[in-house]
Amino acid sequence: MGETRLILRRQLIREPKPFLPDASPAPRKRRKTAVHAVLLDNIRSAWNVGSILRSAEGFGFDHAYCCGITPTPENEAVTKTSLGAEDSVTWSHHKDAVKLVKGLKGDGWKVYALEEAPKAMPLRKEKGMGRMVLIVGSEVTGVDPELLDLCDAVFYIPMRGVKKSFNAAIAFGIAAFALAD
Repeated sequence: MGETRLILRRQLIREPKPFLPDASPAPRKRRKTAVHAVLLDNIRSAWNVGSILRSAEGFGFDHAYCCGITPTPENEAVTKTSLGAEDSVTWSHHKDAVKLVKGLKGDGWKVYALEEAPKAMPLRKEKGMGRMVLIVGSEVTGVDPELLDLCDAVFYIPMRGVKKSFNAAIAFGIAAFALAD
């Protein structure tokens, strides 16, 4: 049945200063140069959040910014789906994603979004991505337009079927695989 673990304490980091993943001790060996984070912009589904955390851990992402109404790992459905990934991918909650992104850009982070938008280009790794944040938006309304305006690039995943987009968690997994070091 597996090992039972008891988590006695979780730390919730709140605004105004954004959490910088390279400032915290890593539970495992990390990349030497690039640091990757995901920003979840008003993701409604706790199961999608848990799945994204699990994929983020698998592809070496260091941090998850849960913004707006996005459930955090304090939600049982998130932890049930993430299967412990919330213990190795640090996370923080922020009410205002625009304010957070402006702070991250000021600290030298590159910001990318996954979105079907007029300025979007097919998903691909670009040279010099360095420290990057990948934004995944609401399953219904997508990424906030104010966030899109702050992005260094907006990517879409080319579709071959009738549907226009993948589930948020699936889309993140595809993009994380394509962009991770």
